[in-house]
Amino acid sequence: MKFYTEYLWFNTEKRREYIRITDKVREACEKSGIREGMILVSAMHISAGVFVNDYESGILQDIDNMLETIAPFGPDYKHH
Repeated sequence: MKFYTEYLWFNTEKRREYIRITDKVREACEKSGIREGMILVSAMHISAGVFVNDYESGILQDIDNMLETIAPFGPDYKHH
């Protein structure tokens, strides 16, 4: 069984950002030389996440609205 690991690092500047990583994941697949198998994409930080969806502005706004409803930014929360 073949394995390939690549770590991607992103620096963000805003409280909440969405970064399209499709091309970087595709490049990693091509570099691996593996032609068939599975890919694991994981966020390695407690306040980061990975969404698998279309990169479409309406969906991104819906996600923003949902997150703000679940945990609104304000003094009631100690960790943002």
